[in-house]
Amino acid sequence: MELNLTRPIAFIDLETTGIDVATDRIVEICIVKLSPDGNTEVRTERLNPTIPISAQALAVHGIKDEDVKDKPTFAEIAPALAQFISNCDLAGYNAIKFDIPLLVEEFLRAEVDFDFKGGKLVDVQNIFHKMEPRTLIAAYKFYCNKELENAHSAEADTLATFEILKAQLDRYKDTAYKDKKGEITYPVINDIQALSEFSYHTKNADLIGHIIFDDKNEEVFNFGKYKGQSVEGTFKKEPQYYNWMMKSKFPLSTKKVITAIYLRGFNKESVNLK
Repeated sequence: MELNLTRPIAFIDLETTGIDVATDRIVEICIVKLSPDGNTEVRTERLNPTIPISAQALAVHGIKDEDVKDKPTFAEIAPALAQFISNCDLAGYNAIKFDIPLLVEEFLRAEVDFDFKGGKLVDVQNIFHKMEPRTLIAAYKFYCNKELENAHSAEADTLATFEILKAQLDRYKDTAYKDKKGEITYPVINDIQALSEFSYHTKNADLIGHIIFDDKNEEVFNFGKYKGQSVEGTFKKEPQYYNWMMKSKFPLSTKKVITAIYLRGFNKESVNLK
């Protein structure tokens, strides 16, 4: 079904240096602009973000610092970009939480007045999640074609989860998947080790994922102002951050992990002083 438009709408997607709306920058932007008369314009730009691209972002989009070092900055194209999408409604995938707020931050940094007041914003991801709920009841219906009776009783939910996993193994046994390195694999196979690895978005150092392992298998923060930075290195430079974490409402399992890291760094320093 074609879109029923009364004004232009611009679909926007960003590739960025990271996922912090306040501090990260755009390295690539694509805008697909549709007009009510059916005309479509596509504009794609790679940009020099003026800050390093994080390892986590590189693993997702594959754009390296050297790929964009000679590209224009956002500030250089901001006036033309603002003009291109002026008077447009906006659309994207996860746009409400990420793409549009980060884009607006870039306009503000460039001191370009991008006024979106009165515009409409369509988020395809939110429509997807509302229409296809990610609940156990929905999963049971989708994979097993059954209605979950006595939902939210521990026994019914546990048995349903067991049935769903078996149905997933049948459904995806021949489904190819491309991992972060671009390699084709078949992740949903009948092997607990493989299923466990595929169950995580990150390689966690603690249970909840506040501390994760980076590409060098070193523990880094997965939250806050030091996100992506070495836990051991941060504690060495700023031991009060460790004290703050221990006094804050982090899980005891997380505190156990950071204490081990803190003591490991302390012991290394003691050995070096001898």
